[in-house]
Amino acid sequence: MPPAALRRFALLILNVTSKETVMPSYKPLAWTLFLIATLLFRPASANGPTPDEMQTGSLLMRMADGYETAALLNTNVNITVNGLVARVSVMQEFRNDGSEWVEGIYVFPLPDEAAVDHMRLYVGDRFIEGEIREKEQARKEYEQAKQEGKKTSLVEQQRANLFTTSVANIAPGEMVIVEIEYLETVRYDDGTFSLRFPMTLTPRYIPGEALTDRQGNGWSPDTTLVADASLITPPMIGASSSHKVSLQARINAGMRLEIIASRYHPVNVAEASSHYTVSLAGGRVAMDHDFELLWRPVPSTAPRGMVFAETVSGEPHYLLMVMPPDDGTVSSRMPREMIFVIDTSGSMHGVSIRQAKEALQRALNGLQPNDRFNVIEFNNHPTPVFAESMPANGNNVAMAQAFVNRLRANGGTEMDPALQFALRAPPPHGYLRQVIFITDGAVGNEEGLFKLIEARLGDARLFTVGIGSAPNSWFMRKAAEAGRGTFTTISALHEVAEKMDRLFRKLENPQLTNIELQWPSGAAVESFPAIVPDLYLGEPVAVRVKASSEFLPGAALRIVGNSIAGTWTADVSLALGAQSPGVAALWARARIADLFDQQRRGADEGAIRDAVVRTALMHHLVSKYTSLVAVDKTPARPAGELLAREQVPNLTAHGQSARAIFGLPATATMGPETRRRGLLMVLATLLMMAMSAWYRRVTRGTPR
Repeated sequence: MPPAALRRFALLILNVTSKETVMPSYKPLAWTLFLIATLLFRPASANGPTPDEMQTGSLLMRMADGYETAALLNTNVNITVNGLVARVSVMQEFRNDGSEWVEGIYVFPLPDEAAVDHMRLYVGDRFIEGEIREKEQARKEYEQAKQEGKKTSLVEQQRANLFTTSVANIAPGEMVIVEIEYLETVRYDDGTFSLRFPMTLTPRYIPGEALTDRQGNGWSPDTTLVADASLITPPMIGASSSHKVSLQARINAGMRLEIIASRYHPVNVAEASSHYTVSLAGGRVAMDHDFELLWRPVPSTAPRGMVFAETVSGEPHYLLMVMPPDDGTVSSRMPREMIFVIDTSGSMHGVSIRQAKEALQRALNGLQPNDRFNVIEFNNHPTPVFAESMPANGNNVAMAQAFVNRLRANGGTEMDPALQFALRAPPPHGYLRQVIFITDGAVGNEEGLFKLIEARLGDARLFTVGIGSAPNSWFMRKAAEAGRGTFTTISALHEVAEKMDRLFRKLENPQLTNIELQWPSGAAVESFPAIVPDLYLGEPVAVRVKASSEFLPGAALRIVGNSIAGTWTADVSLALGAQSPGVAALWARARIADLFDQQRRGADEGAIRDAVVRTALMHHLVSKYTSLVAVDKTPARPAGELLAREQVPNLTAHGQSARAIFGLPATATMGPETRRRGLLMVLATLLMMAMSAWYRRVTRGTPR
């Protein structure tokens, strides 16, 4: 029986039993039934779902008599690439189709290395420029403006790749636009440049016990292991007439391109003098899977090093890229112990588990007879094929392949026990351990996992394979960085063979190890990454640098490392050429990430916070401790008008099932509440049966 009908039935019974002709012994039953109906469905209304139930629809507005879907959201993206630096503008539209003033809250992904440095709030034909503030001060200014009825917007960082936009005092029928700008470095791999724009997210698994208080409006409570879970778990919807994106990209590669294409979206491409313009062929498309653009220069004998520079406040900043040697030969290699860890949690349901299984089968087929290996699948707990790694003979490989064929996606995402199992013992003597971690990275406790990897990895190397149309790229990259390996993203089945074959060429061909950066004397430098990881086939050295003063004319950076043929060196000129705007902000973003790495390794939290705030304020960046806030000076909402505060959902990622993700048991879910409601429903049903039997007796004139 629908909730509203149950309440009406309860009221009817209450009215009937209140009459004097009814025996007093039945009145407690009626009152009990009425109270149960009220408690069971207290948040509900005839207008629509509650925030906890929100898996389909759009922005929920809290009305006087319940909830209704009201606001729409679309996004416009403009990308400009110059050399290795990309500046991206993201314009988010919030329209209030309801009858009340509303505050919209939208949690959305950005690239994990994005340096967010600008925000503008557009109201009609006016715009308000956002200012960078310490996080608490920005929140205070936003809340004050909200209470005063002023148009205001706030952009906060929840994770390196997860942000929140809040917009207050949207009038009925009104649209406001929030524009966010960020910088990032273009990725280069195996001769190809690429840029990825995330459009939605995979719901994160939240471990730990639920806490009483919550900070945000997400579907998960905050927990003992993920203290901000309610801030990183926005509602997800399966379909929407809004949630569309338009995208344009302008590529100034500085050279002719052999290929420019999009992996997952049809695009239109136009060229003029080595400048390329790209747009989505379909105009506006659904924001349900990430956009990736790639381009490859025409082969040439160009130098294997590039340098971009920008001077800010008298201090030169550099972005350097140097390609390692590649003689095209496969090196002789020592035997390897390959540990494959595969995620089979609920978020991997559908296309993702098919991609993961196909990738793993391809990896098993590539094992050599002198290798050792094991396969560990995990969801709520790890399940290995073997108790320890075994020789890669035909029999053992066949057992592992049969194990992989039987894998199904369900349950939670408990990565910690799986990684501990994979790293619990050192590798056999004479073997190089390589851990291949296949997952969508949909977890909220990333920092704890990074600590585990750094503490347990030893001399092993960790390589991450990101699966699905919207993987957690920050976890993928940082886990691989902590594991001194590389990360690969597979978002479609047709990519599995290409990308896994490329990954295994890297695994078999480390190009440079023990890399050192030798800077010329005369200037102090801060460079990131501070420790350069091993380099593999087709991957460059990418270094972000700030120098205390300009280097002397002719100065060069020398890069030294061990290659297959022995010691390898390369010199890169540090002469300042044309200015490349954004290089300094990218250095600052890298420094902030390094500071948080230091904190994870035991550095003083207060000192780290101060250093992050100084760097972020100087370079106008959003960070864990700084936010962008924009406030219109003129009040818009009339005094006395109520303001609803609601959450904008994200589209469910292409190929994923909300039922599989949210409908399976996991820690820190709504399980206790669901059980409570279930018990009350059972009790209500029994009481209704008793009342129905009594009613039949009364209507037939049966004496009591």
